[in-house]
Amino acid sequence: MPRSVRAVTPLENYKLLITFDNGEQRVYDVTPLLDLPIFQRLRDKQQFNKVYIDRVMDTVAWDENADICPDSLYDDSIPA
Repeated sequence: MPRSVRAVTPLENYKLLITFDNGEQRVYDVTPLLDLPIFQRLRDKQQFNKVYIDRVMDTVAWDENADICPDSLYDDSIPA
């Protein structure tokens, strides 16, 4: 079933606390993505902390079209 992100909070160590449409909260580690060109600038904590919810895609995003598939966020995260 497709997931939608309802809330996101940046945490320490490049992790995100994500609330999904079913009310479940999970923690996603962005660290494995930081070597990919589109995500490299997120190594700067100020940039990482600018995470927001893209309401068109219902997922987490940053400027310059950096986003993560909501299903991946759910499948690759752990319960909070």
